[in-house]
Amino acid sequence: MLAPPTIEAAAALLALLRQRGMTIAAAESCTGGLVSAALTAVPGSSEAVLGGLVTYSNAMKMKFLGVPEDVLSSDGAVSEACARRMASGTMLQTGADLAISTTGIAGPGGGSAEKPVGLVFIGLARRGGLTEVQRHVFPGDRDAVRSATVNAAFRLAMEAMRQV
Repeated sequence: MLAPPTIEAAAALLALLRQRGMTIAAAESCTGGLVSAALTAVPGSSEAVLGGLVTYSNAMKMKFLGVPEDVLSSDGAVSEACARRMASGTMLQTGADLAISTTGIAGPGGGSAEKPVGLVFIGLARRGGLTEVQRHVFPGDRDAVRSATVNAAFRLAMEAMRQV
């Protein structure tokens, strides 16, 4: 379940997007649709939200977002390169002005010394701008990691909107 700050962050982001006549879309792996759920929980979100893709498997990342197989085999699905390609692929597929991507290891299993549980990459592509990626290692259980990822994604998007 998403904490109220997540919905408040979504509402603030959507207000800014609507004010500027911009749209947003998401591609999610570790968050499994929570970014899209938070955005669409806000009344009037259809004015700015184009949609979201839950691309949990590598096959879905390749098929729907254009993530190259070599990126997945060399860097892995939980990587800066994958998050970057997910965000840019989302923008390309949806035509959104802003595209968020999330990929990570929410746990409780699946982590390693190199890629621990809580490791998350959040991508953000902007029309006419560079695609950027943030790396985080969030503490806590699966729900905590996923909620922290959603909040961090909204913070990244708000930072990008301030630069528009």
